[in-house]
Amino acid sequence: MNEQQHLDTLKDIKRIMERSTRFMSLSGLGGVGAGLSGLIGAWFAHGILEDYRASAGSPFLYNGGHYESGSPDVNLLVLKLLLIAAAVLAGALTTGSYFTWRKARQQGLPIWDATARKVVINLAVPLVAGGFFILGMIYNGFYGFIAPACLVFYGLALINASKFTMPELRYVGFTECLLGIIATFLLGYGLFFWALGFGLVHILYGVIMWWKYERAPQAA
Repeated sequence: MNEQQHLDTLKDIKRIMERSTRFMSLSGLGGVGAGLSGLIGAWFAHGILEDYRASAGSPFLYNGGHYESGSPDVNLLVLKLLLIAAAVLAGALTTGSYFTWRKARQQGLPIWDATARKVVINLAVPLVAGGFFILGMIYNGFYGFIAPACLVFYGLALINASKFTMPELRYVGFTECLLGIIATFLLGYGLFFWALGFGLVHILYGVIMWWKYERAPQAA
């Protein structure tokens, strides 16, 4: 009995130390919400690209790695796609923040502490760098590399932030980077890889995290 008490005490100490160094309130349902936002955004983007292809004949003309306008309406097309991407990001952040807040409240944990700030900072640095890199590609007309770059920089951001939160996030980051690298060799399928990485991978991660950490234990 005493040995069991010692083991329980060690487990409690380990749990307290882990909570003090890792942000443990990320919710699997937030990952599912982000994935659904990504799939919805990809669906809208696919419809816009199909309409453009029907009216212009071909969305872009490929010339040695450079995508040139096939129509004077290409700037409007890019603007619509950027607005969809912004809406997807807003939806993912909203659902993720809500479910994270709800989980933290249920566990009696602070939603914003020193560890949470470390997660945000380590996540933001690759994302901001990637955002400016992608803007530069848009400015120079390298549209075909936008989806791969989004996946690679997002994956690097997850890997960077995983040091201070759920370790499973690191594997999601590796997956996103791998998808982005593959997409650079299959530029015509950028939207497919975008939907796969930001949609299905997020949903799978969210379900696994919910099942592992959040589902209510079944009664004996």
